[in-house]
Amino acid sequence: MQTTREQFRARKEQAIERELPAADVFVGAGSFRCRSCGYVLTLTALDRLSVCPECGADDFARTSLFSQGEGEGVEGTSHEPGQETMRHGGALSRPEPSEHEDLIAAAREKISTGGEYVAFREGEETRIVPLTREWTRIGRSLAADVRFDDPTVSRRHALIVRQPDGVRVLDDRSLNGVFVNGERIEGRVLKDGDEIVVGRYRLGFIVIPGGAQAS
Repeated sequence: MQTTREQFRARKEQAIERELPAADVFVGAGSFRCRSCGYVLTLTALDRLSVCPECGADDFARTSLFSQGEGEGVEGTSHEPGQETMRHGGALSRPEPSEHEDLIAAAREKISTGGEYVAFREGEETRIVPLTREWTRIGRSLAADVRFDDPTVSRRHALIVRQPDGVRVLDDRSLNGVFVNGERIEGRVLKDGDEIVVGRYRLGFIVIPGGAQAS
């Protein structure tokens, strides 16, 4: 009896599913699904597979491209035009616009002085950090100015630099990368309202007119 195309795909998926890459190793290019929460990482050949940015688990299975129909993502989820899957440390897609907009709006209500700020959620609270120094360090280290005690965040993850020509965010040799508005970056000039993703944390960059400029 001739093997059908569906049977071939099923066998291929089973073979791929049996590959269980360990965390913190180079596993080659491809997509890997967290067995605990379903989060998917898409890696290049030079990326290292780390813990899951969503739940911190380290049990992954390589996902099959055969399960993706045209215009569909992993597990049959659709991708809107222009929506990008973040690589290694980002999310499957950018969050709903209202989530980020709500963060920015809540932060603006709490700020009364002109200047540049980053804001993020910590539980139910909105945390606001004024950018008053030339360098603001973001990471898991105790020396970080903005500290996230989370395995998805590197000890030295990102730097925000204030200069006369603008405010930049830089990837400080992090493991999981830094993303601005859904795009992985090495360095980027920030604009009011931009979203910065560090591990599983999302920060909003806010500019309130009237603040002192960096010298």
